[in-house]
Amino acid sequence: MDVMTISLAERAELQAAVRDLLTDECTEQDVRRVMAGDDGFDRELWAKLAAQGVTGLLVESEFGGVGLGAPELEAVAEETGAALLPAPFLASAVLAVAAIQAAGTPQDKQRLLPGLADGTAIGTVALTGRRGTWTPDGVDVAANADGTLSGSAHYVLGGQVADVILVAARTADGVGLFEVRADATGFTRTAATVFDPTVRLSVFTFADTPAQRLGTAGWAALQDALDLAVIALAGEQAGGARRIFDITVEYLKTRVQFGRQIGSFQALKHMAADLLLEVESATSAAQHAAARYAADRDNAGGAIALAGFTCAEAFHATAMAAIQMHGGIGFTWEHPAHLFLRRARTGVPLLGGPDRHRERYLESKGA
Repeated sequence: MDVMTISLAERAELQAAVRDLLTDECTEQDVRRVMAGDDGFDRELWAKLAAQGVTGLLVESEFGGVGLGAPELEAVAEETGAALLPAPFLASAVLAVAAIQAAGTPQDKQRLLPGLADGTAIGTVALTGRRGTWTPDGVDVAANADGTLSGSAHYVLGGQVADVILVAARTADGVGLFEVRADATGFTRTAATVFDPTVRLSVFTFADTPAQRLGTAGWAALQDALDLAVIALAGEQAGGARRIFDITVEYLKTRVQFGRQIGSFQALKHMAADLLLEVESATSAAQHAAARYAADRDNAGGAIALAGFTCAEAFHATAMAAIQMHGGIGFTWEHPAHLFLRRARTGVPLLGGPDRHRERYLESKGA
């Protein structure tokens, strides 16, 4: 895949543009409104993100995209995470696009990528079964000899709104990537009960469902797409951790008890200092993973795995502490801290989870 190189200043400008749009169009009130809707995302905002190039960020320019790489993806993801963007960003702009580019033929790319790039189509990839391992042995869909699929896939991001539906399925020679039409016979999608309504998940079931294989690539292509998704998720988690940390610090500066700002209390100072380390460590890990992928993707697995568990745990720890540091108001549903905690908890097991990422990190070190 050809990746366009841009300067650090240009990357910062891109990140600032996304930040400005989300500051205006993805406020806490907007997030709560979208959470209560059927689609789980704002189609008008999605179109504006597409106009900025976000939906086609990874798509090669010949197919209508921007053609940028992992560092730009991570930078944009920090902003989507800080805003708690409820949208199929990971599903469509990252997983689906990356899977097609890694596994698809030139004809597949020409047919599918332009719509994903301009946001008129929404894609997703069903990658794992009920166990949620996000590994080849966790794939529970089988490709039958007659070209149909049978089985089920779980934790499908954006599954209810996707019209470009890609499925990892076991074949005689390993795992392959298949496309299923949204109206295919034997295909059923069911919305899963979720802890965080800003991240919609689905269960896909297939009963002798007609499918078309994309290219001939195996799990390695899907792992490449999964790696980019982990980088994006890590960026979102770093951005979310930083945002709730900033909200908490501002509260410590303004809340007064016993005639003093509560941020002057020694115990809260120590907690804030610990959280700052969590936030900075998460940001560094996410950015390092993106840089390593851009420089040498074949040997970036360890850095990606490190970001996978570091960012997930840092976001969760920061969100939990933020609620405690806000006191009574932090325990009310009306306070945004709960939105960040829900997003943080949802992200912990997503795309592999800390245990799987640690295993992969140790494997990369030869342990």
